[in-house]
Amino acid sequence: MKIGLIQQYASEDIEENIKRGLKAFEIASGEGVDLIAYAELSFEPFYPQRYSTGNNLSLAQSIPGRMTDIFSEAAAKHNVVTVFNMYEKDGEKTYDSSPLIDSDGKLLGVTRMMHITDFKYFHERSYYTPSEDLPKVFKSAVGNIGIANCYDRHYPEVMRSLKLQGAELVIIPQAQTIDEYPEGLYEAEVRVASFQNGYYSALINRVGLEGEMEFAGKSFITAPDGKLIASAVEREDAILYADLDFSILSETHASKYFLKDRRPGNYKVLS
Repeated sequence: MKIGLIQQYASEDIEENIKRGLKAFEIASGEGVDLIAYAELSFEPFYPQRYSTGNNLSLAQSIPGRMTDIFSEAAAKHNVVTVFNMYEKDGEKTYDSSPLIDSDGKLLGVTRMMHITDFKYFHERSYYTPSEDLPKVFKSAVGNIGIANCYDRHYPEVMRSLKLQGAELVIIPQAQTIDEYPEGLYEAEVRVASFQNGYYSALINRVGLEGEMEFAGKSFITAPDGKLIASAVEREDAILYADLDFSILSETHASKYFLKDRRPGNYKVLS
């Protein structure tokens, strides 16, 4: 299975962002990818940089809707499973959401971010309703795909729950700035999650200068043995490719030891 992570900047012009995203989709599909994924708020400005002015519903879009229609058409045309992230509205509530579209263009489901933070430039609580549901794993044409939206990746409970549901690949749409975390931790956290759970992880980070924030790029892919197998450039648009072999998952330390030796009955204190 070959995947392509599309790392691109987002301007205030959503239509132009979508146009560039579709152009990159064409390029990646021409390289024979089976799955394409984009970063957090893939084609929209990073709204949480500033506190909401109360116009959340006017910024957000419904699922299904125009955005999913556009990428369902692209997915079906190129026979490619697709994940992107958007600002969703559902009634009076708004969410950080990632639709997963199968290679035939069918919308398999939507993963909404569970954990919502608030600190300088990340005023997400004024925009997002926290999902009450753990992220699900979806059976796509290319395998079992889980999604951990940005902040959710910091929670081992989320990353483990995806494995327990059978995830072979976890997609992480991200918005992380330059030097946001101590050196090395950006990749290390996901490498550990891949190793402990025995799946591939693919983190797609936002890139570019937006107001007071500069997003880093440096998207990357980790293998189920914890190794970093591909990494994109910093501060530039890029498409990151990697070949994944799901046949090795049964031979990982997680499959042979960690998961079998769990003692869930003793973990009740964690809740």
